[in-house]
Amino acid sequence: MADKKVKITLVKSPIGAIPNHKKIVEALGLRKLNQTVEQPDNAQIRGSIAKVCHLLKVEEL
Repeated sequence: MADKKVKITLVKSPIGAIPNHKKIVEALGLRKLNQTVEQPDNAQIRGSIAKVCHLLKVEEL
């Protein structure tokens, strides 16, 4: 399970979002719209994705 990854893309701007959601998006490594990052597939990342799923597009690798 250590080699599983998740591809996360920011598809909606967090400008009008709750301040905690903005911090979560930044903690995931996303700074610009349509930016994509690869993160390890673990419980912490999945929890963060669940909080801001309305701003993201997620693909499993």
